[in-house]
Amino acid sequence: MFNFKAKVALVTGSSRGIGKAIAMAFADRGADIVVNYVRHRGEAEKTAAAIEAKGVNCLVVKANVAKDDDVDKMLAMVGDRFGRLDFLVSNAASGVLKPVMELSSRHWNWAMDINARSLLILAQRAVPLMGGCGRIMAVSSLGAVRAIENYTAVGASKAALESLVRHLAVELGPKGILVNTISAGAVDTEALKKFPNRRQILDAARNRTPVGRLVTPADVADIAIFLASEMAGMIHGQTIVVDGGYAIRA
Repeated sequence: MFNFKAKVALVTGSSRGIGKAIAMAFADRGADIVVNYVRHRGEAEKTAAAIEAKGVNCLVVKANVAKDDDVDKMLAMVGDRFGRLDFLVSNAASGVLKPVMELSSRHWNWAMDINARSLLILAQRAVPLMGGCGRIMAVSSLGAVRAIENYTAVGASKAALESLVRHLAVELGPKGILVNTISAGAVDTEALKKFPNRRQILDAARNRTPVGRLVTPADVADIAIFLASEMAGMIHGQTIVVDGGYAIRA
């Protein structure tokens, strides 16, 4: 059920954090990997070396998923190298953390482009490589449905991402391609270090979570592997929440 040998997985933003954990999990199960990055080349190369040490192939591609030309070139490279794509994980994310009254149109457009619109372009370019059978997953966060301080632009873009997943699911299901969202709770990654109240967020999340610990990148990767497997063949257009029960607390 979890043997992905001879299959290919592209994980955007996979040089570190959640994206790296997902890429490594697919590699552990035999898939060839495409590692995508924008700024952290050294970390992307280290991730690629760790992946290749598992006996699978790895293609490292620098591409800004907010730019259509970069996405076009990346998917062309995937086609040239592997001739197929089985799993697409849209994980790369960014955005400005500011109060709503301080947001500019540039801040808003940047978050929307890289967090939501990028999935549209990625899916359009990836589907022809999937050959009528594939999995597309988007990584979201609880900020899509909850108001989080200074998270306005990112949260709105994640909500748009989850809506886009549902619309893609309706159109791509008949083509044999399943599309879902993985919504992660508080995960202590590099991205969270941009929050000025990071420690407060993590402590509050831990105290609020019924299972008594924070979500790890490996927890998110486990769900990606499950959704990629045959066992998830009837899970489609859904948002799977991985938060240890955080969101069920009043």
